[in-house]
Parts: sequence; C-alpha cells; structure tokens
Amino acid sequence: MAMNLVHRWRCSSTGWQDTVTDRLLPWVLRDVELGSRTLEIGPGYGATTRALLDRAESLTAVEVDASLADRLDRRYGDRARVIHGDGTETGLPEGHFSSVVCFTMLHHVPTADLQDRLFAEAFRVLRPGGVFAGSDGVPSLTFRLLHIADTYNPVPPADLRRRLTAAGFADVRIDVSGGRQRWRATKPA
Repeated sequence: MAMNLVHRWRCSSTGWQDTVTDRLLPWVLRDVELGSRTLEIGPGYGATTRALLDRAESLTAVEVDASLADRLDRRYGDRARVIHGDGTETGLPEGHFSSVVCFTMLHHVPTADLQDRLFAEAFRVLRPGGVFAGSDGVPSLTFRLLHIADTYNPVPPADLRRRLTAAGFADVRIDVSGGRQRWRATKPA
C-alpha cells in the first residue's frame, strides 16, 4: 500500500476523524446490525476504528502496515484486538464474525485479484447471516488526483456488485453519493 504525503496527512488528521465520526460511518452503517463480533479490515490510521469502538460490541482490526498496526495497538489495544496481517488472508477462524467492515481502503488494494481475495476472506470469516459493509471512493479525476504517487485501484459500483455476488454474498446493496459508494451484503444463512 502506497500513500503520498498529502494523503497520509489527511488520513491522520482530526478533520478526517470528525468526517468519519459525524458523516461517513453514520451513512455507511445506517440500518446495519454489527452483531456481537466485528472485524475491520484495513483501518489505516484508525479514524474508523476509533468511531467503531462506540458501535461494536467486540472489535478486531487487521492492518497490513506494521507501523500503523503498532500505532493502533498502542491507541486502542485495550478496547480492540489489533492484528498486523493481510486482509486477504487473515488466519482468523472461519464463521467467527457477525460483521466485517472496511472503509475507504479498497482502492489501496493494488489488483482486482487481491480485492477479490479480500472479498472471499470477508465471506469466509463471516458467520451465516453476517453482514459485510463498507465504503470507498468511486473512480473520478478528483479521486485520482488525490492519489498521485499512491496505489489507486477503485472499483466501479457496477463491478463491485458483480464481484461481491461472485464471492458468494447475497442481498448486495450499493449506494453512490458525492463521490463515495457504500455497500452491504450478507452471507446466506
């Protein structure tokens, strides 16, 4: 995962934390029941983790960047389990989580194959009836410009629906608003 300096600054800022807490998570998680165990894939600097702590009964976060995982563990390790690992192969138990979430990170997964492996892993660790929910940007020039010298691999909403269905998810719902998309999908019971 590569992030340019401006992007790193934005993702670690209090302004982004406020946006996540006040707008992003309420929009993405509206009508989503997280249940008893939530897995967050790719929390990065932790703005979403911080906001999830007040919503999730039990939170596990998997972060691929070792220094960010250490930072998250120092900040939130007393309230969440933080794992330095890969969201495409977490090593976590099959069917263990009632919900899996990821926010504004999918475009940093460098290939479609790795994104599909992340979807498959989310499906694997969910219990039947569990929900996979998240958000990401939609392809646009503005979004691309923010990612100069970054990994930039956004998934168009129409492709996301097809790929989540191919991973086994049902009841796939995708909404687009203001350059962002949110999704909800369930693992069949």
